[in-house]
Formats: sequence, structure tokens, C-alpha cells
Amino acid sequence: MMKNRKINQYIVAVSAVVAVASCKAPDLARTDVNKIVPTSYNDSQDTTNSADINWREYFTDPYLTDLIDTALKYNQELNITLQEIEVSRTEIRAKKGEYLPTIGLGAGAGIEKPGRYTAIGALEENTEIKPGMEMPDPLPDFQFGLYANWELDVWKKLRNAKKAAVMRYLSSVEGKNFMVTNLVAEIADSYYELLALDNQLDLVKRNVKIQSDALEIVKLQKKNAQVTELAVRRFEAQVLNTKALQFKIQQEIVETENSLNFLLGRFPQQINRSSDKFVDIEPNFVYQGIPAQLLENRPDVRQAELELEAAKLDVKSAKAAFYPSIGITAGVGYQAFDPQYLLRTPESLLYNVAGDLMAPLVNRSAIKAQYYGANYKQVQAIYNYEQTVLNAYIEVANQVSKIDNLKQSYDLKSQQVETLTKSIEISNGLFRSARADYMEVLLTQRDALESKFELIETKQQQMNAMVNVYRALGGGWR
Repeated sequence: MMKNRKINQYIVAVSAVVAVASCKAPDLARTDVNKIVPTSYNDSQDTTNSADINWREYFTDPYLTDLIDTALKYNQELNITLQEIEVSRTEIRAKKGEYLPTIGLGAGAGIEKPGRYTAIGALEENTEIKPGMEMPDPLPDFQFGLYANWELDVWKKLRNAKKAAVMRYLSSVEGKNFMVTNLVAEIADSYYELLALDNQLDLVKRNVKIQSDALEIVKLQKKNAQVTELAVRRFEAQVLNTKALQFKIQQEIVETENSLNFLLGRFPQQINRSSDKFVDIEPNFVYQGIPAQLLENRPDVRQAELELEAAKLDVKSAKAAFYPSIGITAGVGYQAFDPQYLLRTPESLLYNVAGDLMAPLVNRSAIKAQYYGANYKQVQAIYNYEQTVLNAYIEVANQVSKIDNLKQSYDLKSQQVETLTKSIEISNGLFRSARADYMEVLLTQRDALESKFELIETKQQQMNAMVNVYRALGGGWR
């Protein structure tokens, strides 16, 4: 008997060694990550960064800050994301519980009548109990006690899975921060678009007035036989075209207001704003800092980095599945055929403890597939991180360049508007004195209107560039 026990121990030991030796998993995944970024955007080493400015200080328009405040409270998509963060938090608790012992309390009762000529029946027939105790027939069974199960996390499979869940929780928080950054930028973009549309609508109304006055003059000139009916019709057509443009802009204003209301999580209503002197607003001066700051300031870069760390831990956890798992089970309680004997010690006391060693030796396809999949996802996470960093740098570079070019464009557009405004006065004077053709007046008015539209659009683009470079640098979520 002793000899057989030793043989069994040797078999278990040899099996464990063979299992560990044969289950060694190959390292498949690419692990090197390129975190090198250019040293500067334009040879400047100034680390002052506008991303560090709170959005309440970056945007000074009180109407705009009120809109952003409302959106951060009531935007449905942001609130959905906050619930996803809570889901990620519960995943941590679940993973943490997997490598801790499971302890439970159990109780039960039953009745059994084995046949007389069975092994159990024969044992019961020949079992003697203390005098005064009668064994009922059929035999009831009452029991209660504590039980425990514990898988020893020798290879850190469960702890790495828990750490991966923590990384994904932190990643979801960064995802929320990235959503806040984009939400702030989107509201600011829509707000400035609304101001631009208000100014375009005001411009159209003023041009309708100017063109209507010119139409009345042409009608008087026709009565005096100074111009033909053709001139009247052409002026009238221009007035109608400008009036039609007015309704087009009014519809765009309605849609932009509704888009803003949607971001604010509310039904359509009037958006409070200050549209006066929109073209005179000076965009904030932007400090872009150095590219290395993107790794800390951009929530999407931080999110990609955390997802990469989680993927690395998933590989370790999957690799540990090749190794033997060690489990311990234990229990202690009381059991008796009569409740009055249930708590008698030590007669009714029962306990057990056992350990098991399980190692995958044959048909490990599922484990291999899980391990290979984790490796490929790690490589995917590396590429995603590198792509996110590259995209962040390019976004900043594009917006910084756009700010400079739009400033030059706006200055030239301003000069063009000033020149064409003077041309309207000149052409009108020449037309009244019959020294200019009516077509010259119409073309001058049209060019002036278009140039003023373009000036407003350029100002809007300037403000959008100011917003987008702030977002690209990683500002807005603090």
C-alpha cells in the first residue's frame, strides 16, 4: 500500500514537470513601441502649452461657457460613457474576486432508503450506534457547514487579468476625457458658426436694402428714358436673389441652433449669443509647446497607451494558461440523521481538504488560439498607439499652420472688402451721372457682397482653427 502511494506521488511529480516543460509558450508578439516624436513643431523649444489652460479661461464669451457647462451636465452621449466607466469598474471587482478564495455557507436535508442487499444497505444494517439512539428507516440526512475553493495563482494568470481590467478602466476614463475635449470643441465650433451666420444674415438684409434703393433709382431713370426695361429687370432679379439667400441662411441658423441644443441634451430653443462685432474678434494666441507634451495632454494618446498595457497583460495571462493550475478545496460542518444529534462534537463533525494539480497535455488548441489571439491584439495595440501619436502630431501641425495662413488671408480679405465697398459708392455715382453702365453697378454690388461673405467665413475659420488647435493639443478636458 505504501509502495503504491509512493509510485502515485512520483507519477504526479513527473506529470507536473512534463506539463511545465511541454507547455512553454513561444513569444510571438512584437513588443517594441516607437514613442519617439519630433523635438518641436517649428524649431521652438518653448514648453508653454495652451492645453494646460482650463477651457473657462480659454473661451471668454460668457454665452459660450454657459453652453459648455450645460453640455457637460446633460449631454446624453457623455452620460452613456460615464456608465461605461462604471461597467469597467465592476470588471475590476469581478477579476479581483477570481484569485481570492471562494467561501460559502451551505445547508441541506434529504432522505434515502437504500436496498437491504446493497453495499450501503448492508453497512447500515450492521452499524451499531450508542444505546438510546435509534436509527430511523428510511434514513434522513441533515447537514450544514462552510466550504471554500481557491485556485493558487502561481503563474499570476488571474492577477494579470485583474491588472488588465484596471488598465481598461483607466482607458475608459481617458476615453471620457477625450469625449469631453471633442464635446467642448464641437460646441465652440457650432457657436462660432452661429455667430458667422448671424452676421451673414445681417449683411444680406443690409444688401437687400441697398439693392432695393438702387432698384427704385433705376425705375425712375427708366421713366426718364435714361435706361431700358432690361436694366430694371436685372436689378429686380438681383434683389430677389439676395432675398432668397436670406431665407437660406435663416434655415442654416435654425439647423445650427438645433445641433447645439442636441449637444446640450435638450429640445430646440433659442440659443443666447452675442453676434455683434464678430469680425472684430481676435483669436487667442496659441502656445503649442513641444510634441512630447502630447503624450501627456492628449486623452486619446493616453487611452491608446493604457489599452497597450492591458494587451500586454492579456498576453501574460494567456501564456499562464499553458502551465499547471493548482486548486485547493476545503470544507467543515456537521452532518447527522437526526437534528438533535446535529451539533454533537466530534461525532457529527465532518471536514475535508484536498488539493489538485491540473496541467493541459493533450488538445491544447483552444489555449493556443487564445494565446495567439492575445499576441496579435498586442501588436494591433502597438500600431494603434503609434498611429494615434502620429495623428496627434499632424493635427497640431496642420492647425498651427492654418492659424498663420488664415491670419494672412483675413488681412487681405479685409483690404478687398474695403476696396469693393468704395467701388460701390463710385459705381453708383457714375451710374447716376450716366457715366457707367448698370452692369458695372450690378457686378460691383455682387462682388462686394461675396467678398464680405468670404470675410465672415474666413473669420469663422480663424475661430475654428483656434478651437481645433486647442483640442489637438489636448486642451478642454481638465
